Amino acid sequence: MQGLSPDVWIAVRLTLELALLTTALLLLLGTPLAWWLARSRVRWKEGVAAVVAMPLVLPPTVLGFYLLIALGPDGPGGAIAGLWGARTLAFSFAGLVIGSIVYSLPFVVQPIRNAFEAMGERPLEVAATLRASPAQAFWRVALPLARPGLITGAVLGFAHTVGEFGVVLMIGGAVPGKTKVLSVAIYDYVETSRWREAGLLSAGMVVFSFVVILATILLGRRAARAGS
Repeated sequence: MQGLSPDVWIAVRLTLELALLTTALLLLLGTPLAWWLARSRVRWKEGVAAVVAMPLVLPPTVLGFYLLIALGPDGPGGAIAGLWGARTLAFSFAGLVIGSIVYSLPFVVQPIRNAFEAMGERPLEVAATLRASPAQAFWRVALPLARPGLITGAVLGFAHTVGEFGVVLMIGGAVPGKTKVLSVAIYDYVETSRWREAGLLSAGMVVFSFVVILATILLGRRAARAGS
């Protein structure tokens, strides 16, 4: 990718920053949510699971539309932005982070929930007989056993954030250095007939997608061998 213009590298840097921050926040938010979905006995938990999974089936433009309203001047995002003198969280990096968390949440929660459910009750029962508190059992037993699911969720969340287009375009537009991530940059380069940049970035995304899929398959096989 030698000789690419500086704005390409700015888009790459912005995309990596967005994906890393979003993945970290998704793990912080998604892990306790997955634990609750795996362990709770309330009847309405599957309703919560359905809400979490809705981005899987909702068109990105629909999700982006409602996020744009929520982050805009007349929504909760506008009230939050007013705390530091801004009018809106839309068309900002903070808005991209919020949108990416909502859009990629199911890709992180579901693998972690599956990992928690797969370990069964026995490890926690053993921890309880050793007088471990629920918090100690979670940190010292459940999380280590669920590590394959955590890794898979992190990989999928990171990859999905890197590749998202519709949502980030709806709530972020294409502001250079602020919201113009790789997927939006490719679209912009095609629109302006900058085929070389579009082709190189698209090829890079193809290679990245292959690596992510291969890593996910290998992690799944490793987890299956560990479980057996």
